[in-house]
Amino acid sequence: MESLFCCPVCGGVLVREEGRYCCQKGHSFDIAREGYVNLLPANQQHSKTPGDDKEMAAARTRFLEGGWYTPLREALCTLAAELASDAPSLLDAGCGEGWYTQALAEVAAAKGGRLAGIDLSKPAVKKAARRCPAGEFAVGTLYHLPAADSSVDLLVNCFSPLAAGEFARVVKPRGKFLYVVPGPRHLWELKEIVYDRPYENGERWEEYPGFRYLKVVPVETRFTLRDSRAIQDLFGMTPYYWKSPKSGAERLAGLDRLTVTGQFRIHVMERTGEE
Repeated sequence: MESLFCCPVCGGVLVREEGRYCCQKGHSFDIAREGYVNLLPANQQHSKTPGDDKEMAAARTRFLEGGWYTPLREALCTLAAELASDAPSLLDAGCGEGWYTQALAEVAAAKGGRLAGIDLSKPAVKKAARRCPAGEFAVGTLYHLPAADSSVDLLVNCFSPLAAGEFARVVKPRGKFLYVVPGPRHLWELKEIVYDRPYENGERWEEYPGFRYLKVVPVETRFTLRDSRAIQDLFGMTPYYWKSPKSGAERLAGLDRLTVTGQFRIHVMERTGEE
């Protein structure tokens, strides 16, 4: 079966066979027991364990499975269903553990299409492949996507690094790009605890080469975490975990209940050019 992925060595089309992916030039990549493939060449791997580690992936999985971000997932799926063409090729660039990916795969399947997910973190991709066996999953970098030029109908990037040039390369002309970023007061109540002087996130529309804006869709929710583990799981999956002063982290660690605002922006863009 022809894959949505391409060979990271020569750029050729990959074919999925029993237990491996291979290209016409003979490059071969084994499929792991969990169902994913490693398409991250050694020269693109800047550490022994790139991306989020096992503990971080587990914390994010526990938090997301609590359903706190369900409004965001539902909004993404609604947009995907509206915007994707018939028999679409969907790519979740920065798929993490596959919580959003699984729902997007159902949208793709309902339209007769298919989905692939890519993430730098092997522990995360393992979880995604188990969660969504109907999809294709690969360890890879967003800055050198193992995907062919103009091969993707809809690309989703949810709280992951932005590789605008690569995204423009792989999305088809008139294909769509959903880019999820935090709103100005996302997790404001958490920030009030961990920072002495909390700050709002910037809010801007930035034009990326190769794309034009269609709209920005706001999503907001409010939820209460009722135990310290859930609070720490949320904290651990944010950049604040690394940036917060020790005193702020200690204040947060002393809480067993926290009501938080989730504020998201889905930037909806279209790839320019002719089909």
